[in-house]
Amino acid sequence: MRTVSIQAGGLSSRMGEDKALKPFLGRPLIQRVADRLSPIADEIIVTTNRPADYAFLGLRLIPDLKPGRGALGGLYTAIASATHPFVAVVACDMPFASPKLIETMTKFMEVEEVDIVIARVTSEQEKEGKRSEGYEPLHALYRRATCLPAIESAINADQWKVIAWFPQVKVRVLTADEIKSADPDGLAFWNVNSPEEFARAEQLAGSDN
Repeated sequence: MRTVSIQAGGLSSRMGEDKALKPFLGRPLIQRVADRLSPIADEIIVTTNRPADYAFLGLRLIPDLKPGRGALGGLYTAIASATHPFVAVVACDMPFASPKLIETMTKFMEVEEVDIVIARVTSEQEKEGKRSEGYEPLHALYRRATCLPAIESAINADQWKVIAWFPQVKVRVLTADEIKSADPDGLAFWNVNSPEEFARAEQLAGSDN
């Protein structure tokens, strides 16, 4: 059983407006993300401190449980609020979030009995401004039972990096071939941060995707 948590806590400073609500091919971007992932979700939740803005989604909306703790606090909120053992956490600004990739991650988590299944880009591929040492924590799968106490411990120790707690759990990093098999276009981890990127993503998506 799998929860999908869509993180809608960013400031959208480069976009100049709330990118989650910006129309993408005629519907809010966050609606597109939710619709893409709903076929593989037993539950979808949205973490946001502005629930009134997202009420139209008809989903469970959850404010920060650890206010002021940034991305790590947001990850804690997502995993703590999930009602299923596996939690896929995805950013609201990923128009090509991949249900197939999440299913692939689930397979590895079940078979290999790991706690996190995550991608990691090489330094050559690393996007401008990317943090977390190349990991993609906002398109990854987490085992709730083991990850939640590890994150809480990191927060209590006043750690801030979103991956600060990774040494406490079993992390499975996907290989480039495993990612490509599930995401042949290489777009799953693309988060749109500017009007130019947004327009380019719409162009790539087209009216049928």
